[in-house]
Amino acid sequence: MAEAYVRTDEELVEDVLDGDVAAFRGLIERHHDALFRFLFRLTGNRQMAEDVFQDAFLQVHQSLDTFDSSRRFKPWLFTIAANKGRDALRKANRRKTVSLSAPVVEEGGKSFVDLMEIDLPDVSSPMEEAERSAKVQRAIDELSPRLREILLMAYFQKMTYAQIAELFGIPIGTVKSRLHSAVAAFAKAWQELNEKKSENDHAAESSG
Repeated sequence: MAEAYVRTDEELVEDVLDGDVAAFRGLIERHHDALFRFLFRLTGNRQMAEDVFQDAFLQVHQSLDTFDSSRRFKPWLFTIAANKGRDALRKANRRKTVSLSAPVVEEGGKSFVDLMEIDLPDVSSPMEEAERSAKVQRAIDELSPRLREILLMAYFQKMTYAQIAELFGIPIGTVKSRLHSAVAAFAKAWQELNEKKSENDHAAESSG
């Protein structure tokens, strides 16, 4: 028995423009998990991620007739969502200081550090794991929004250089350069945090 044909994103867009409301719901359901995870990590706040998610799809719905059907839908969607996320963070930062980093521990699995090309010591207790995760968050906070976005796209969304280049509208060489800068910036911040902790531990031992 032949498998049922699954319509592409671009075909669903055409269906929506032809008046098929269910097709738009199909686009939302198809991209919900991946887009929400990206926004959650970008903003570090579940409520903000939910609000941005809704705003992004509202913008998609309103602008669907301007979508270039010769291009892929997903990069267009993520571009809109990333822009909305940056706007939301700027507004939040004007009101109060918020953590821009997202939880780094995957549900039941790896942390952001596990995805980075950085040699870190193994942890041997839940307390040490929590401490390391908090430190990773502080290191991520040191990245600019642009570097943070490209890091999330590469390591969480598993996007290729070509896909990221299409999403941001930049050359592949620029993608590689920014990703290299992001990893280097993360490594530098991580090292500085470790050095600071060592100094504090030494001072505590001396005073003791």
